[in-house]
Amino acid sequence: MRFERDCPKTRHKGHVILASSSERRRRLMEEAGYDFEVIVPKLGEDRLHPQDPAVLAESLAYAKARQVADRLEKNIVIGADTIVSSQGRVIGKPADETEAREILRKLSGTTHEVITGVCLVNARRGERLLGSDLTRVTMRKLSDSELDAYVHSGEGFGKAGAYAIQESGDRFVQRLDGSFTNVVGLPMPLLARMLDVMKKLIYEE
Repeated sequence: MRFERDCPKTRHKGHVILASSSERRRRLMEEAGYDFEVIVPKLGEDRLHPQDPAVLAESLAYAKARQVADRLEKNIVIGADTIVSSQGRVIGKPADETEAREILRKLSGTTHEVITGVCLVNARRGERLLGSDLTRVTMRKLSDSELDAYVHSGEGFGKAGAYAIQESGDRFVQRLDGSFTNVVGLPMPLLARMLDVMKKLIYEE
């Protein structure tokens, strides 16, 4: 199934910094027309702490944005982190094929939540904004052969939930309630709103 991409063209004219190594987030920013550069934060991937998924996603997004902002004298820095939650349990990125298969088997035939935390930091003055978006994804029941073929393709590695909806993983999805770009890794409508608010904070008297 193909889903509509909620990736509106930006009205933001300033140069921004994307604090992420994600190729998916970079492509979304390019598609929307942002003037940006990428600076990769130096953070680990230890993330599976027992806390509210939205709080966790926002905290990790802030850590990325702050780590990069502390190295700069100006610019707005964008940090983001995407997690998957199923039945109250946070699901991270698979470490190997065995774990990828286990994750997809748990998500098969169920509805799970994808939460992306977004943080903006003004490197010059220190203002910060935090927000998150949530999308509910219903996945159809997957056969063992489908699971094996997808895991062997390697497409889901490095992805929370062990699948990539923007590539061929969308064929497993029956229903999507919320932002498509949120599931990809950066909710573009939310980012646009947050940048509008940040500009008002910067230029207010």
